[in-house]
Amino acid sequence: MIQEKLIEILPRDGIYPQAALAVACGSAAAVVVWKWVARKRILQKMEEARQWRDDSLEQMEKVIWKFKQKNPGVQSEFILSLSLVELAEKLREETLSPESVLYTYVKKALEVTQEVNCVTDFIHGCEEQLQEVKKQKEKGLLYGIPVSIKDHIGCKGHISTCGLVHFLGKVEKDDSVIVKVLKKQGAIPFVKTNIPQSMLNYDCSNLIFGQTINPLNHKKSPGGSSGGEGALIAGGGSLLGFGTDVAGSIRLPSSFCGLCGLKPTGNRLSTLGLATPIGGMKSVTATIGPMARDVDSLVLCMKALLCDELFSLDPSIPPMPFREEIYSSSKTLRIGYYEDDGYIQPSPSMRRAVRETKNLLQLRGHTLIPFVPPRLNYVVDELYTKGLFSDGCAHLLDKFKGDIVDPNLKSQINCYRLPILVKRIFAFLLKPIYPRIARDLNALCGVGSAKNLWNHNVEVAMYRQEFLAEWRKLKLDVILCPALGPAFNEGYPGKLFAATSYTNLYNLLNFPAGVVPVTTVSHADEEELKHYRGHYGDPWDKRMKEAVSDAVGLPVAVQCVAVPWQEELCLRFMKEVETLVQERRTPK
Repeated sequence: MIQEKLIEILPRDGIYPQAALAVACGSAAAVVVWKWVARKRILQKMEEARQWRDDSLEQMEKVIWKFKQKNPGVQSEFILSLSLVELAEKLREETLSPESVLYTYVKKALEVTQEVNCVTDFIHGCEEQLQEVKKQKEKGLLYGIPVSIKDHIGCKGHISTCGLVHFLGKVEKDDSVIVKVLKKQGAIPFVKTNIPQSMLNYDCSNLIFGQTINPLNHKKSPGGSSGGEGALIAGGGSLLGFGTDVAGSIRLPSSFCGLCGLKPTGNRLSTLGLATPIGGMKSVTATIGPMARDVDSLVLCMKALLCDELFSLDPSIPPMPFREEIYSSSKTLRIGYYEDDGYIQPSPSMRRAVRETKNLLQLRGHTLIPFVPPRLNYVVDELYTKGLFSDGCAHLLDKFKGDIVDPNLKSQINCYRLPILVKRIFAFLLKPIYPRIARDLNALCGVGSAKNLWNHNVEVAMYRQEFLAEWRKLKLDVILCPALGPAFNEGYPGKLFAATSYTNLYNLLNFPAGVVPVTTVSHADEEELKHYRGHYGDPWDKRMKEAVSDAVGLPVAVQCVAVPWQEELCLRFMKEVETLVQERRTPK
């Protein structure tokens, strides 16, 4: 067995003959030698990937220099000052050229990544796409707009690493559907961005490309798993980016970095062509969606994507174009709201953000109704966590074989690796002292059988009906609730996966949800945090307090939620919130 494993990892030119000899001879040191060889091979693969990234960054420098030599008078500052909608208009009017815009953003993205380490790959085909865009007879809604994409979104000729050695060397043979649709609409995908190892974490660090930091505060995480996108857009290196979301991975980096982000209903946009370490997991809906600096950008993006090209390339997507009449409606809304989900006590700034936004909405004439998500403790542990890891974490752990765990993920992975019996014993022992942690350990054991998985799916469907029944009883249009924040101190997301309860609820329900920044952390918030106790008084509550400390001045968002297939209503609500907040900030 050892011999077979060794042969698999030995390079073809056989540079480790001593190791092979030791194993073949049955040496007592064979296992140690094999582990040494395996680690060396892993490090070699990582180094090759880093070299690919470094070569990409050098290529970015070269194309910038080449363009500047031929075009010394480009209005870079003016281009960077424009919103996405403004830039799109000037490109369609041809008052700005696609070349000047693309190379301005290539240059800015390079500057941002040199500061925060967010870009993992330069999409060299962007220059060819630029020429293709100029040939298009009809200008698409995103004509000439540079777009950044998350690492695992497939792009022809590039690697979707998922932050894992397992995926290295697997060059994509075709574009993902979302990239094809973006190109059809005239957009120019130009860089791929960093993620946490395996993406089941909301920090942004892996051992291949390193740690991405928050451009607003270098001691803070940008969030994840679409953290590279969050950092790049917040740093000004991209106007429009694409992330994915199975627990909050669009909404959390948007919250941490002061951006707007939308998690659509599953299958409103296509996920064909995306790499994943948990393929086959269907208990929780993973989605792809846009991240940008304002709601108008998200709206333009969704209008562009919900087109015939999307519906043709992926027939599983309902042929439902953007419904302008819903988005443009001025009807007053019935808005359910809550400040605390009962599972993780919100930070003082999270609670204040909801309260202040609620007051602004009431003053505008909307009806605000208190809402309590039913049985949230049950949902987080028995439905969400048990569903996401219904196989007892087996598929995810398979992807870590032959890899080294990133330090920011060790707390999670060490827990996942515990044998099911050990998890059950620990859960039993912890239940009287730390019941929440005990429930989580039990949930990580998975469902145990196909029969139990079917029963679990029934329970999720029943809960969805229970939630909708409460929604209908109160005659709600939308819900206003907290978005996790402010940005966590580095290293804490991997120790506090449970804090995604505010976002993962809507993955389980498969409701569209978006975040909008509404305020910043005040000194009063920081002072109030000193008295934070949490709901359980367990280690997670202590970590939450530590995670959000020292955040004065950082953005805080709220979350806006609608029922499935109502992205237009969700965006309309987000726009209403954004407008009211801007009006409050504007001196009269």
